[in-house]
Amino acid sequence: MANERRPAVAGTFYPGDAEELRALVGTYLQSAKQTDCRPKAMIAPHAGFVYSGPIAASAFAQIAPLRDVIRRVVLVGPAHRASFRGLATPTADYFLTPLGKVAVDQDAVRRLAAFPQVQTWDAPHAREHCLEVQLPFLQVVLADFQIVPVLVGEATPEEVAEPLDALWGGEETLFVISSDLCHYQDYDLARHLDQRTSRAIERLRFEDIASEDACGCRAIGGLLDLARWHGLQATTLDVRNSGDTAGPKDQVVGYGAYVFTPSTAAIP
Repeated sequence: MANERRPAVAGTFYPGDAEELRALVGTYLQSAKQTDCRPKAMIAPHAGFVYSGPIAASAFAQIAPLRDVIRRVVLVGPAHRASFRGLATPTADYFLTPLGKVAVDQDAVRRLAAFPQVQTWDAPHAREHCLEVQLPFLQVVLADFQIVPVLVGEATPEEVAEPLDALWGGEETLFVISSDLCHYQDYDLARHLDQRTSRAIERLRFEDIASEDACGCRAIGGLLDLARWHGLQATTLDVRNSGDTAGPKDQVVGYGAYVFTPSTAAIP
C-alpha cells in the first residue's frame, strides 16, 4: 500500500479547493514576467500564497518552456518544526495536494541515504509547509515529474551540497530551494536587508547570509556552493515583502525569487 504524505497547510496557506487553487496559481503565473533563461535551480518563497504567491510565480514562470523537459525536482528547504543535525528525507511514496499526488523519486532518495549526513525521518516532514507550498506551482507548470523532498537542519553548505551534487543530472533535473528572507522587520529596514541578501546570492556568497537574513539560509548555502562548482550564475527576478502584497508595513516578511543558469566560468 502506498505511503502518502497528506497536505498539512491546504486551506490555510493556499486554497483547499482544487479548482480555486489552480485558478489562483494560474493568475499568479500569468502576471509574472517571463525571460528566455533555462534555470537549473531556483530560490522561491514559502509563505501563504496571498503574501508570497506573486513572488514565487516570478520563479516558476521561467520553467514553463521546460514543461516536458523537467522530470525530477529536488525540493530543499528548512525544517521549521524539528531540530536535527544534517538532512532528512521522508519515507512517503507520494506527496498530496488538492491538485493530486506527486510521486517521490525513490531511487534518488536511496542515493541520498548513502550519505552519512542524510537520515530518513518522517516527523519533520509531517507538518512542514516549506516544500508543500511549492507543489501547486510545479503541478500547474510541469507535465510529468517526480520530487525529491529534503529538509535541512543544522548543516554546513558543504554538507548540503555534497548529497545534492549526486543528483545533479542534466536538464531533466531542477533544484528548488524554499526560503523566505528577513522576518518581522519594519518595511524600510526589510527592503535594505533583503537587497543585501540578494547581492550575496548573486555573488554566490553564502558566507554573507545568516539565519536572520533567510530562514532557508543553510539550504541556500548548499545551492550557492554547488553553483560555484558547476559554474552557475544567479539572477534576481523579484524581491518584495508582505508589506507590498497583503500585510501591514510595521512588521514584514521578505520574499525573493532567483534563478540559476549556466555561466561560462566554472571552477576547474
